[in-house]
Amino acid sequence: MTQAARDGKGLGQAFEAGVGCLPLGGCYAIGAPRFTKSLRSALRGLDRAGMTRFGGTAGRPTAIGPAAGEEVARQRDLRPLKYLWPYLKPYSGTMLAAGAALVIAAGTLLTLGFGLRKLVDEGFRSDDAALLDQAVLVMLGVVVVLAGASYARFFLVSWLGERVVADIRKAVYSRTLSLSPAFFELAKTGEVLSRLTTDTTVLQVVVGSSASIALRNTLLFFGGLTLLIVTSPKLTGFVLLVVPLVVLPILIFGRRVRRFSRASQDRVADVGAYVEESLGAVRTVQAFTHEAADRAQFGQRVEEAFTTAVERIRARALLTALVLLLVFGAISIILWIGGRDVMAGEISPGELSAFIFYAVIVAGSVGAISEVLGDLQRAAGAAERLIDLLQTEPEITAPEDPLPLPDGGGSLTFDEISFSYPARPGQSALQAISFSVKPGETVALVGPSGAGKSTVFQLLLRFYDPQAGRLQIEGTDLRRVDPIELRSVLALVPQEPVIFSDDVLENTRYGRPEASDEEVRRALQLAGCADFVDALPQGARTFLGEKGVRLSGGQRQRIAIARALLRDPRVLLLDEATSALDSESERLVQAGLERLMRDRTTLVIAHRLSTVMKADRILVIDQGRIVQSGSHAALMTESKGLYARLAALQFDQSRALAASDPAVPPIAAK
Repeated sequence: MTQAARDGKGLGQAFEAGVGCLPLGGCYAIGAPRFTKSLRSALRGLDRAGMTRFGGTAGRPTAIGPAAGEEVARQRDLRPLKYLWPYLKPYSGTMLAAGAALVIAAGTLLTLGFGLRKLVDEGFRSDDAALLDQAVLVMLGVVVVLAGASYARFFLVSWLGERVVADIRKAVYSRTLSLSPAFFELAKTGEVLSRLTTDTTVLQVVVGSSASIALRNTLLFFGGLTLLIVTSPKLTGFVLLVVPLVVLPILIFGRRVRRFSRASQDRVADVGAYVEESLGAVRTVQAFTHEAADRAQFGQRVEEAFTTAVERIRARALLTALVLLLVFGAISIILWIGGRDVMAGEISPGELSAFIFYAVIVAGSVGAISEVLGDLQRAAGAAERLIDLLQTEPEITAPEDPLPLPDGGGSLTFDEISFSYPARPGQSALQAISFSVKPGETVALVGPSGAGKSTVFQLLLRFYDPQAGRLQIEGTDLRRVDPIELRSVLALVPQEPVIFSDDVLENTRYGRPEASDEEVRRALQLAGCADFVDALPQGARTFLGEKGVRLSGGQRQRIAIARALLRDPRVLLLDEATSALDSESERLVQAGLERLMRDRTTLVIAHRLSTVMKADRILVIDQGRIVQSGSHAALMTESKGLYARLAALQFDQSRALAASDPAVPPIAAK
């Protein structure tokens, strides 16, 4: 449980904390320091109750889900909590055991009132030491039972909360991984992360604490109220009159505290966001000597957070004073009335002690339930957001009766394919393109940026389905094949390589998790990685840092190539695979790629035309259409064609560079 959750159970726990000294003889003054300390903790809970608007991080609303006003209305509805039942049902035995422990603990706590009355009336007022010893032993026995039941309740309920949240997180993460890239075009990754972390933490607090506290305090409220009536109907009527007068001002003023808390957390979120952004681009900050400006802007945000925090502290201090005034004022009045009844002989001192004990329990249970209701409402909102994500169906799914992918060499067919990205439905990425690739053939895709070359790869990997046309592999429509099986025969080397926070071996093994270390090292060697990997501090076991920050761009690219080499696919997809390499590294990698591409279907995207001159066929794509097709030599003969213009630009630049630097060899035009 988080610190906020531990502190945030509210006023009820503060009342309950004051009970601590009562079984030891009704020494109310002894309990005051602990009572006051618990009130401070309760107020911290009020402070933090509004800090996070779930569905976003650190007080920021999200694009997924309802608007702010809608969100408030939805949080008042507890019905979404029913969706938690499938995750709770497998642990029904644990819930029953926790429920039994809860009932025993609540009943035992109420029983202490009888022991307290007997101890005061019979143990202190008689001269029989044996009777006093017996009363104390009985109370100690009850306390032992209470402690054991409380331990069992706390452990079982906390275990249940952690277990259920772990299951929900796994389910949400599994569903998120299955969603197609179209989902992430519209949803922010940070919002999904918020659901996996913030929302599930809210549910953990409710399942692992708040629900138990609500049930326990409901039992204590009705049981304590019954015993109050039995002990003194007169004082009970006064308590029922005073409790609303005490609790309502606290709750009303507490809302003001929560508003300031939300505003304070928003400012803290601004500080955190600025730090994350600036530190994430620290090289750019330093390269542009922007440190002084960033320090000034950061200082301004910190001061804004401080000013808002002062308002929050002032409101919380006033609330603390109000709580102390009302609570201890009410207790003093009850003691005064009860003391006069004792002097009048209407009740005994033990009954007064027991009454105060039950009154504190009832007041504490009311405060706790009021706070827990807020937790339950927030949890309902969190559950609804998580269920929204769990019920989001991926656009790309396996067919009900998938066809097995036939054996073959990787033949591909694009038949009148038209496609627009979901985020840009009015803009065609591909327009009725048709071409086929024979097994073992190398086809290069060339064209300006944004022409649709990478879209061909996206469709082949079935990240999207085309709006028109048919795409086949080995003569089988991709829609009839399980996407998992389809992607298992493809390997992609992206333009921007992805390196995970792990060592070299595991980053390479990502292409085929079951591969041995020897196979991984062989792939690294073929990709031209051996030299720089051996030079790392721990060789292939060297941790590469977040996003491979310890490697250069060319080294990261070669790791990505090794990953694809290890996969040994039928179809190899190279998206500017050598774009980040220097001439020597490119020569080494190109040799390895040529060995891999031999007798293997390969699609190559390249802006540097020198890398595709050996392709069997070159497709020139412009504005989503294939405008030229042929070999390098054939396309160069079409002097007015797009390919020839692109080649002329690049080759002229190469000759100019070679003329200015004799060490740079010119690129042949043909």
